[in-house]
Amino acid sequence: MTTPLGVLDLVPISSGSTARAALRNSIDLAQHAERLGYTRYWFAEHHLNPGVAGTSPAVLLALTAAETTTIRLGSGAVQMGHRTALATVEEFGLLDAVHPGRFDLGLGRSSGKPRDASSPVPATARTLSNARTSNGLLIPAHFDPRPLLKSPRFALQKALLQLPGAESQNYTEQVDDILALIADTYSADGEVAHVVPGAGADLQIWILGSSGGESAVAAGRRGLRFATNYHVAPASVLEAADAYRAAFRPSAELDRPYVAVSADVVVAQDEPTARELATGYGLWVRSIRTGEGAIAFPTHDEARAHNWTDAERELVADRVDTQFVGSATQVADQLQLLRDAIEADELIVTTITHDHRDRVRSYQLLAEEWARR
Repeated sequence: MTTPLGVLDLVPISSGSTARAALRNSIDLAQHAERLGYTRYWFAEHHLNPGVAGTSPAVLLALTAAETTTIRLGSGAVQMGHRTALATVEEFGLLDAVHPGRFDLGLGRSSGKPRDASSPVPATARTLSNARTSNGLLIPAHFDPRPLLKSPRFALQKALLQLPGAESQNYTEQVDDILALIADTYSADGEVAHVVPGAGADLQIWILGSSGGESAVAAGRRGLRFATNYHVAPASVLEAADAYRAAFRPSAELDRPYVAVSADVVVAQDEPTARELATGYGLWVRSIRTGEGAIAFPTHDEARAHNWTDAERELVADRVDTQFVGSATQVADQLQLLRDAIEADELIVTTITHDHRDRVRSYQLLAEEWARR
């Protein structure tokens, strides 16, 4: 059976374009993805980025659900660091009330209050750094996010997203509260909370995580689906999958671990064309890694005009080196390596190009090639 393919969409804004056009493009891409046989379509949540319009997954999902009919839709992921369990269940309960059984609720920790260190990441023989797995998948050196997290933009984002004096709830507790609210079993001080709509919602719950830390352990111990991202944190993707499986306990939802893994891809009719389409990717990643926020995705000429320093090239190397770029055959081969190295049950692909038509074509070529395998 062919491994299912899904889509992760940031709602990217191209240089010279607008957020309105980006939203229209994303809905159009979701419609194409549905016709092409993609299993699910997820929206990420990002804030204060000039080149990313995906700020509210629930709103995007409502708009997209109205324009599609069968493809599963979800959040990849809702950032729980500035949210409450109740607000999240209410939002997705509303979505499920209108379009029952179509939504995935993907939960991300996103700088939430850390848990204690009682569950260390399990040691694994598959822990690599700047090396390749036995089947040839590149595992680059770790990127240190601490300077990025200390940037003024991140401080401003936190200040604007959270109420004054508010403190993020422990993430694992949030997950438990969400599960209880959906199951209609939540109570505190003898008072039972009934979420309408939300209690009993037909949602598929996913935990998203970039390492073998709290998210992976929380997903495993609760028998939930887990998605890890080769496209954001390729250095720790093996660690994340292994920690999840080590912590897994069967649940009413799953009797065995279930893992999806994401990858950045650009597909064209041949490798030179695909490389041309991916020209702006490094500059776009640079804007994220320097703390200025994702820029509008540059044109080929804008990207080539940038005068790169050695330090900047090193800053983005792990992301650029692990982007799968080429013909449909070449990219599908790389996705198979990723799937087999992670032992993944699903693959989630994300593609950003300057021209929307090239982006749609990339997904089309990949879907056609994947269906032949």
